[in-house]
Amino acid sequence: MAQVTVSVEYGMHCLLWLIDKGETPLSCRDLADLQGLSPTFLAKIFAKLEKAGIVRATEGVRGGYVLARKPEDISVLAIVDAIEGHKPLFDCQEIRGRCAVFGDSPPAWAMAGICSIHAVMLRAEKAMREVLAAQSLADIAQAVYRKAPPEFPNELQEWIDRRISGRGRKSGAASTAS
Repeated sequence: MAQVTVSVEYGMHCLLWLIDKGETPLSCRDLADLQGLSPTFLAKIFAKLEKAGIVRATEGVRGGYVLARKPEDISVLAIVDAIEGHKPLFDCQEIRGRCAVFGDSPPAWAMAGICSIHAVMLRAEKAMREVLAAQSLADIAQAVYRKAPPEFPNELQEWIDRRISGRGRKSGAASTAS
């Protein structure tokens, strides 16, 4: 978690659109178009989410992705770790032993125990992970829908319905989860 990248933001926004869709899959192309993203970029994110068991892919012309678990059972931390991997917030380089005053051999007191700076960063990372673990995809969805006008869910569903009904109309169109 050295830096939470834009991939997490895009992935989480797209996961929000899968809530309340039940077994109606949305393709990476649909989700990408909904967010104004590259379908190829999003497919890489969703491959990671699928590997982590957050989404499940369905195949076929009307295939795509559905949530593999209930939104309240998907923590923000699980999403971040799935997309970014479990990287430390801080990578201590043990600079404390390189002080010019020490020459080539730093004294034992300077190197004893964990680096004080690293200790602070570890506590910060622990606190951040606890906050991310305490928030679910459902929590975020509730916050979004509290802000959205009442007609937004219907407008979203209509957009999705148009996309789904239009799949498979082109000759030879065969689509999988991407």
